[in-house]
Amino acid sequence: MKKLALVLAILMTGAVALASMLHARAYEPFRAYAAAEQIVTIPRGTATPAIGRLLVDAGVVRDVTTFRVAVWLSGDARRLQAGEYRFDRPLSALDVLAKIARGDVVLLALTFPEGLTIPEMAAVFESSGFGAASDFAAAAEDGSLVATLDPAAGNLEGYLFPDTYTFPRGTTARAVVERMVDRFDEVLTPDLRDQARGRYLSVRQLVTLASLVEKETARSDERPTVAGVYANRLRIGMPLQCDPTVIYALQQAGRYDGNIRRADLAFESPYNTYRYPGLPPGPIAAPGQGALEAAAAPAEVPYLYFVSRNDGSHVFARTLAEHNRNVRQYQIEYFREQRRRAREEGR
Repeated sequence: MKKLALVLAILMTGAVALASMLHARAYEPFRAYAAAEQIVTIPRGTATPAIGRLLVDAGVVRDVTTFRVAVWLSGDARRLQAGEYRFDRPLSALDVLAKIARGDVVLLALTFPEGLTIPEMAAVFESSGFGAASDFAAAAEDGSLVATLDPAAGNLEGYLFPDTYTFPRGTTARAVVERMVDRFDEVLTPDLRDQARGRYLSVRQLVTLASLVEKETARSDERPTVAGVYANRLRIGMPLQCDPTVIYALQQAGRYDGNIRRADLAFESPYNTYRYPGLPPGPIAAPGQGALEAAAAPAEVPYLYFVSRNDGSHVFARTLAEHNRNVRQYQIEYFREQRRRAREEGR
């Protein structure tokens, strides 16, 4: 009996020691990967034991037993989330589990510059590795997402706010589009909406005007002036004659090749503001916050015309005669000089 008691005591002591060691290991920071960071991808539907093996194989957790102990101590077995996780320093098994239970996944940046159309945004979505451009384009066709803002919206052109977003890998196009619409709703503040109403502009008209401003100038100091020119033209019934609307019309018809020609100014489309006075039927691109603010509160200016200086800025004019002089200086003579220099350099 004494021998049996001794054996049991030894076994019990060993078991306690083993349990104590495993308990300590669950709290002990560990790292066995040599690279600066280790990425572990947990597919959706992966069982808890399989997650443990992934972490052990990646050198993030010491061994399967340590993982099991940590799962038991944490109670996180049912809260572990699929996704892509980055590890870049020693962590205890408990900390690793807490990270996965929080869903602290790797976030990837997705940047949409101002002034893009839906097809151009779709190309950004695809080139950034999030999915097919066709998926984004299809999601952006759902105008019901902005029904409270613009009941007439047939798609989301103009309502996908241009910004830098962060998403987990594998985020669907629909989720990206919904996030962009939510951001637009945040940027279109009550003050902006009140300013638009004060100018008798619906949200659709405001966004449409802002999209023209966005496409005409990238300079923040010019946007209110450009908006002021368009406001003046709208007030007196003068055609807006905005080249970007012609380009948009040609793009919609699949006829834009990167150049706009004199004949294109007569292209039949309700978006062609050379043919039809007033605003086009809807936005032609995604305006940023600055363009929205300029459209809601245009500068009080005497100008009716502007032309590019070919350096990103514009020169403004009150009269057609003054505008024609500017066109001659900054367009006709400028490009004539460019062609002359090109011929000389080619000799």
